[in-house]
Amino acid sequence: MRVLITGSSGQIGTNLALKLMARGDQVVGIDLRPNPWTGQIETQVANLLTMRDEDWPTGHFDVIVHLAAHAKVFELVEYPDRALDNVTDCFRALEFARRKRTPFIFGSSREVYGDIHRHVTEEAEADFVVAESPYSASKIAGEAFIYSYAECYGLPYLVFRFSNVYGRYDNDIRRMERVLPLFIFKIARDEPITVYGREKVFDFTYVDDCIEGIMRGIDSLAAGRVANQTINLAYGQGSTLVDAVNIIALALGKTPNVTYEPPRAGEVMRYVADITKARQVLGYNPQVPLSAGIPLEIKWFREHGDLG
Repeated sequence: MRVLITGSSGQIGTNLALKLMARGDQVVGIDLRPNPWTGQIETQVANLLTMRDEDWPTGHFDVIVHLAAHAKVFELVEYPDRALDNVTDCFRALEFARRKRTPFIFGSSREVYGDIHRHVTEEAEADFVVAESPYSASKIAGEAFIYSYAECYGLPYLVFRFSNVYGRYDNDIRRMERVLPLFIFKIARDEPITVYGREKVFDFTYVDDCIEGIMRGIDSLAAGRVANQTINLAYGQGSTLVDAVNIIALALGKTPNVTYEPPRAGEVMRYVADITKARQVLGYNPQVPLSAGIPLEIKWFREHGDLG
């Protein structure tokens, strides 16, 4: 199988590419930057926003996996033009898929659900989600384009809504995008951390579980067994940020210096995924709870010289 991955130098892209290659598949990646962790992945360093039709990789692909995105929620509140870039990136990748008639997988987010405590449905026939931030709006727009391409052009797709993926290849401190590695680095160095919203509940997903779900989706979509489905990929249980801090501190043998502040604009306060559909459609069965995943992440960081 030959797979094109946009955002191949990110955490999910790197793990996915290496897993595909390990089983004998060919992977071509596109990313704004070279991969900081490995030179094994064939990567075209390019900006999807400015790529011309002739700049795209040549040859047949069995599946396109579109993961490229600006992913810091609060950053996109400050710089909403980057959310528009997310939409344009998705559109450009979709156009390539349409020209090549290649099945398409989109990395969406639990952010599309908004803050479930604020959902109010007033009209029985209205079915919509609340855009809590420009980032969530960019993912909602990306999904809408994909559904329209399936309707108008018959393009097969899978949309995966990820939830707080953590683990290997998430230790690039210069581009730190996720709360768990940031807290791990700071607590390990006895630096103070700030928790914005101590009551937040998230569904943290260990990267191996996430990649297993995507791989099942790639195989099912390429074989024509499953298509045109939107699926939550997560662990299926919620943990507070206080839980996460305590697990990190215990694993590191540290006493954390924590300050609690109110949540920032655009941030969702609670999300726990219903993964029934992933289980039924893909046979997805996540294996790693947060209490086991954080020590695995810390072990990997230590092995790569990041925690001393």
